[in-house]
Amino acid sequence: MIDRIALAACLALSGGGALATTPALSGDTGYAPQPGDSPREIVATHSGLVLRTLVEQRDQFRADPDALETFVKREFRKVFDREYSARLVLGRHGRGLSEPELVEFAEALADNLIVRYGRALLDFDPHIDVKVVAETPVRDGKMVRVSTEVLRRGGPPVPVAYVFHQDKDTWRVFDVIVEGVSYVQTYRNQFEEMLREQTVAEVTRKLRKGEVDARTQ
Repeated sequence: MIDRIALAACLALSGGGALATTPALSGDTGYAPQPGDSPREIVATHSGLVLRTLVEQRDQFRADPDALETFVKREFRKVFDREYSARLVLGRHGRGLSEPELVEFAEALADNLIVRYGRALLDFDPHIDVKVVAETPVRDGKMVRVSTEVLRRGGPPVPVAYVFHQDKDTWRVFDVIVEGVSYVQTYRNQFEEMLREQTVAEVTRKLRKGEVDARTQ
């Protein structure tokens, strides 16, 4: 369950927020974080729009998995800094890596996760809601942690925290912590042993071919 919630959290999905009207059958929320938007505002606004789109276009997405995959990838890219996160996942193995190699690994990791768990997003309870607990600056304000609780029917709240950094002049998510489990640390642990024996390019290729699954250990 953590993997599916993590994917939803990376989309900034797991919550309510101010629900605006989404374009009919667009497969696009029409929203992207702007300079001046606070991390708290990004979580609230984007979460509501993504959830609304998934609910309103559920039948279309069920009938057309490719449309769902396109939607998930588009919204993921809007809020999540894949390259920065991937560099943290790679750790020392990313030293000296060219920008194209880093981007390819970042995209392969994200796409692997999306393909594996994307369809599960259609089964999310549309009645979930979120309570934003706090927005906390860390590292002298260079990063911000937005702590939330996902409120579910028939289950205890799920703590989800989004960690942001500034990409140029816009705040973007680079790590998600679900029930104390960090997206970055989870995948760093998973790939550490593999990267001791294989190059980043080899691991990227295996992710693309489905020979390796991004998963929670």
